[in-house]
Amino acid sequence: MTQVQALDLRPGTLVSYEGRMCKVTWWNILRNDRRQFVQMKLKDIQTGRVSEIKEHGDTKYEVLENEEIDLAYSYRDGIDEVFFTEAGEEVRCPVAAAEDALLWPSETYTGFYVQGQLVSVNAPKMAVVTVTETAPPIKGAGTGQKEAILENGVKVKVGMLTETGDKVRIDTETLEFKERITG
Repeated sequence: MTQVQALDLRPGTLVSYEGRMCKVTWWNILRNDRRQFVQMKLKDIQTGRVSEIKEHGDTKYEVLENEEIDLAYSYRDGIDEVFFTEAGEEVRCPVAAAEDALLWPSETYTGFYVQGQLVSVNAPKMAVVTVTETAPPIKGAGTGQKEAILENGVKVKVGMLTETGDKVRIDTETLEFKERITG
């Protein structure tokens, strides 16, 4: 366990804060006549809650060791989701840690390990999903967008030429429509 001063933290660093695993998402130094302070936004990786804090520059934080590993989804076993690593090793995590990622069909997901323990599963950056419900395509409508419901139940905005049954590429983080897949 490595102890690091708040001044040495950077966005992306995983720390223990009030007993929770948090990722530094924003970091800034404030200086006044006598002291340095650090403003930070910490995102709890299990609940998604964001905390904004201001600390003295010499406040110590425990930096957590973490790694990301590609996983293939297999099946649900009661309260666990079961994945396999590229080496064929079985890993499990609670349903809640993987349910957002599993909305998006994919060959591989990213497993987020903290100190050797699988704590969450992330969807790939882009996913190809079928549109199950949308208004009829409007020819000559330009570059506007319309509402659509995808096969996973997620509601997004898609291009005006998209029809029910089309496959579309979606950014899984922002839910932004990228393109309609033809053929």
